[in-house]
Amino acid sequence: MERNYYGHLIDAVEERILERRAILRWEAESLLDTPPEHLMRLLAAADRIRINFKGNAFDSCSLINARSGGCGEDCAFCAQSSRYKGEASAYPLVSSDSIVTAAREAGEAGAARFCTVTSGGALSNREFDALIQALESVHSEVDIALDASLGFLNEERAAQLSAAGVTRYNHNLETSREYYPQICTTHSYEQRVETVRTVLAAGMSVCCGGIIGLGESPQQRLDLAFTLAKLGVDCVPINILNPRPGTPLEHAAPPEPLEILKTVALFRLILPQATIKIAGGREANLGDFQAMALRSGANGMIIGGYLTTAGRPVEKDWEMVRQAGFVAQA
Repeated sequence: MERNYYGHLIDAVEERILERRAILRWEAESLLDTPPEHLMRLLAAADRIRINFKGNAFDSCSLINARSGGCGEDCAFCAQSSRYKGEASAYPLVSSDSIVTAAREAGEAGAARFCTVTSGGALSNREFDALIQALESVHSEVDIALDASLGFLNEERAAQLSAAGVTRYNHNLETSREYYPQICTTHSYEQRVETVRTVLAAGMSVCCGGIIGLGESPQQRLDLAFTLAKLGVDCVPINILNPRPGTPLEHAAPPEPLEILKTVALFRLILPQATIKIAGGREANLGDFQAMALRSGANGMIIGGYLTTAGRPVEKDWEMVRQAGFVAQA
C-alpha cells in the first residue's frame, strides 16, 4: 500500500464531507485501520469537520436516575437488571420535588439540559402521570432544557412528553443490529428503532447512541453509526463500557484510549452535523485523554455522574471544556 495512502484518504474524505457529501462505507472501513502515524491526522480532520458544522458550542447534560433497578430485561452490561446480582440500588419513582430539585442543581452546575431516566420497563399510567406533572413543574420553574429516557414509547406518551416541555428523548440502540442479540434477548433491535421513529414523528430531538467495548467488532461500531445517520439522529452519546460487578460483562476488557478516540472521530465523519457526546465510562476509560476526545470530533458530554456510577467534579469538567476551546451552550 502506498506510504501516504491514509493521508490522501483522510484528506479526500474531509473534503467531501465539508462539501456536504457523505463518507462512503468502504472509506470508513479503511479508516478503521489508520496506522498510528496517521491517527492524529484523522482526529484533526474530525475536529475541523466538527468546527465547520457545529462551531465551538458545547452541549452538556445532567441526569437523574428517577426510578432505579428492578428491570426485567437482560441487557448484559446493565447493573439495574433484576436478572443479575448487580450493585445498583433499587427504588420506586422519586417524588416530583426530588426531580425539580435535581433539575435546579443541574442548572446551577452549568448543564444545558436535564434528563429524567427510569429503569424497569414501562411506567404505569399512575407513574407516568406523576412524572408528567413533575416535568411540567421543571419546565415552568427551572431554566433548563428537558430530556427524558423512559424506555419504549408509544405515540400517545410521546405527545404528552412533548406537551410537558420535553424537547429531546434518549433511547440508545446500544450496538449494531447484527451484534444486538449477543447483548439482549428480551426485546428486539427493531423495537428500539421503532421508538426512535416514534420520537422523531412526535417532533422531538432524539438522543441515541450506544456503548463501545461490549465485545463488538470495529465494523459493527460502524454499522451503529451508519444506522444512526440513516435514522436522522441528531444527538449521539458514545458510552464506553465500565464493567459492572455481577453482570455478564463484568470481566470485559474495554477498548484502549486511542481506539476510543478513533471511534469518536469516525462517528463525526459519519454524522457530521450531529451533537456527539462522550458519555458513560469516559473517566474510567479515557483518563487523561478526555480532553483529546473533545478535539477529535466530540462536542458534548454528560456531567455530574451517571445512572449507577459517579462522575468527577463538574468544576474539573468545565475547566477541561474551557481549555479545549469550547463555549458552554445555553
